[in-house]
Amino acid sequence: MSLVELIAGAGGPALAASALGCLDRCVPLLGGDDETLRPLWTGLAEDADWGERLAKVRGDLGPAAAEAGGPGDETVPLVRGMLSAAPDALDAAALRVWADACSVAALRVHGLLDAYEDDAAWVEARRGGGAEGLPPLVAAELRRQTAVLELLAVQGTGGLRQALEISTEGRRVLRAVVSRRARGRS
Repeated sequence: MSLVELIAGAGGPALAASALGCLDRCVPLLGGDDETLRPLWTGLAEDADWGERLAKVRGDLGPAAAEAGGPGDETVPLVRGMLSAAPDALDAAALRVWADACSVAALRVHGLLDAYEDDAAWVEARRGGGAEGLPPLVAAELRRQTAVLELLAVQGTGGLRQALEISTEGRRVLRAVVSRRARGRS
């Protein structure tokens, strides 16, 4: 099943975890660490206080996000957009829109970091379900997004811990890429 089909068929908790995973994997670009989005993951698992936790995360990331990036860095506005688009309530319709937007933004971020300009190729891969021919970062992000949705389709909220592990792995990869790029510029 394609990523677009998985998003279309997912329920509220899976959509929230999918979007949150995309944001979590990209949060190093905003200066966030491994614990930045933990309150939101916990809120999903406990089905509690999403709006309050989201407001706190936005407040915590606000100053760092404002300072992140630099001239010509297209990735940071994409990640800021993921955070600002998060719905204040766990409404399935709003979560579907957010999950879809985060999916596209995360793939675009990974494409930019991979210096890959062919948006049409990854958009088509997203619709068709294949990662063949995509650069490594984009292909890996597409696989992670698909894995999270497939996992949650089978296990429901019981799969949140594994979804978080998938996101943690992706965050570490992205952090390493960003670190290498920064060293290359200096």
